[in-house]
Amino acid sequence: LIPMATNSFGEILRLTTFGESHGPAIGGVLDGFPAGIAIDLDYVQTEMRRRRPGQSAYTTSRDEEDIVQFLSGVFNGRSTGAPIAFVIANKDQRSSDYDALRDVYRPGHADQVYDQKYGVRDHRGGGRSSARETAVRVAAGALCKLLLQTLSIDILAYVQSIGTVSTSIDPLKTQRTDVESNPVRCPDQDKATAMMEAIDRVREEKDSLGGCIQCVVRSMAAGLGDPMYQKLHARLAFAMLSINAVQGFELHRGFERTTWKGSKNNSFPTGISAGISTGHPIVFSVAFKPTSTIGQAQTTTNAAGETVQLEAAGRHDPCVLPRAVAVVEAMTALVIADAWLMQKSQSL
Repeated sequence: LIPMATNSFGEILRLTTFGESHGPAIGGVLDGFPAGIAIDLDYVQTEMRRRRPGQSAYTTSRDEEDIVQFLSGVFNGRSTGAPIAFVIANKDQRSSDYDALRDVYRPGHADQVYDQKYGVRDHRGGGRSSARETAVRVAAGALCKLLLQTLSIDILAYVQSIGTVSTSIDPLKTQRTDVESNPVRCPDQDKATAMMEAIDRVREEKDSLGGCIQCVVRSMAAGLGDPMYQKLHARLAFAMLSINAVQGFELHRGFERTTWKGSKNNSFPTGISAGISTGHPIVFSVAFKPTSTIGQAQTTTNAAGETVQLEAAGRHDPCVLPRAVAVVEAMTALVIADAWLMQKSQSL
């Protein structure tokens, strides 16, 4: 029996990640990346800044530069075909903030199930289960985006809703400059203002908000995916649901389309048919729950099974959506790049 690689993602293009929230560093190895792709290090860092903590008043105040140090697989500005290994230092940990959580389980977190599964856990910031790990995904996703740029495939995500505030902006007409023009990364400027006001209110209440991110893949190649167990939308859903705090995945208006007649649904281009890309744009939405760590007193349990009250300390996002945009794009890039490589191996 071969154990499942629980810290790896992908088939031909495989990312393996390592590290904890409060360890000295996090990092990854991206194996199977083609040789000869131009690697723009400035572009990689730009992507990292979109996810990094401390970037605005609407994110955690933890201040990490998230500088990516490449150890192998890149030489003279190009990929070599060797595994691309890289590390990202953790420099602004405050482990003392978590001393009170050594034997207390935070509601909504992996604390209790980690103890149940492993019998041991790193209580400092959630250890391996922390969203800190997603920085590695963004670094690898940036590399995949550079690969996909050679195929003219463009991936764009943005905040579609926060709490009860949502936008119905057309994803096919959305521009990256509009997404990046405000701290919450909503291209609808009026709705972005309302979202920021909503975040300000819950921060004052020591509470948090969730929402949805919409992603569109434009200039998509046709023929990627598989009609059986490697359906392209199934792989996208798997990737999105692996992201911290994600609760749901919807292919373009999928739930709404259950109310349509077949004649209408058949004429609606989703970009994926029978699990295979059609060449049309792919649009999907990803649902994120509210941040679990909040400043309000909450009833929880400790390792002894006792009921206790918890007022969590530490530095946490009142809403994860603005930073998660980069993570959604990264995981999408990993899936599409891997699917393209799989197709290249199946059709000569």
